[in-house]
Amino acid sequence: MTAYNTAPGPDPDEQSRIRAGVLSGFAAYGIWGLLPLYFVALEPATPVEIVALRVLFSLLFCLALLALTGGLRPLGRALRSPRTLGALAVAGLLIGANWLLYTVATTTGNTLEASLGYFINPLVAILLGVLVLRERMRALQWTAVGIGFVAVVVMAVFYGQVPWLSLGLAFSFGFYGLVKNRMGGSYPAIVTLTVETMALTPLAALVVALLGADGRLTLGTEGTGHLLLMLSSGVITAVPLILFGVAATRLPLSTVGMIQYVAPIGQFLLAVLVFGEQMPVERWVSFCFVWLAVLLLVLDAVRAPRVRRA
Repeated sequence: MTAYNTAPGPDPDEQSRIRAGVLSGFAAYGIWGLLPLYFVALEPATPVEIVALRVLFSLLFCLALLALTGGLRPLGRALRSPRTLGALAVAGLLIGANWLLYTVATTTGNTLEASLGYFINPLVAILLGVLVLRERMRALQWTAVGIGFVAVVVMAVFYGQVPWLSLGLAFSFGFYGLVKNRMGGSYPAIVTLTVETMALTPLAALVVALLGADGRLTLGTEGTGHLLLMLSSGVITAVPLILFGVAATRLPLSTVGMIQYVAPIGQFLLAVLVFGEQMPVERWVSFCFVWLAVLLLVLDAVRAPRVRRA
């Protein structure tokens, strides 16, 4: 008698979900990797003006999107919860600081430091998980964190300065992720971004008013193209976040973690090939140490599920 394999084949719907998740993840991190081009195109706007307007236009775009998609009810629920408001206000301050540091880096010829910061960020996230959440680190993770620390020391000693922008980006986004982790997934990403920008809106509005009073506001003074680019900052902020949300709900966390390196790789290539930033030997050494740490994290992410199954 012939034996037939009756095991079910791959689920087409599941394959479609995974495919959509992968494409969305690469699109989100691809946009974040190309953001330096956008910020450079906003000259002569200062980083402070760019971030302030980014907050205001992001809020308007998010509110419009929530109104169109029927998402105002969860927004109202978030606004009525003091605990949620407090956590998202802290998250807003952290992401606002991250946006400011990133804009400063990319508009002052320091895109390489921004790239380094986002390569370091997973190491910071792991360290915060151990120190704050009492998570246990595996041997490869400990090794990766140690190598990342060596990279910072190398840059500080041999390159002549501590990479403050890189560390500021890594830790601000690391703590931002920690706050969001403690909140859980109670609200859609677009709702939390709306509340975060609401928390920053009074400060952003004050900055815009002061810049306008001093005659230093470039919004509407640099031509139609510049104005449209400024107005699009809300879309530039929210769209990759929405794409990231699609990826995060359709893919394993380890897969999303690997895709995240698309952004700093894109920033690195832009810095070297497009902006012509210098890469002396000391900086190459630092980056090589960080890339080695990243490789260990990727290996650990691939190896860990196999170890659990065994």
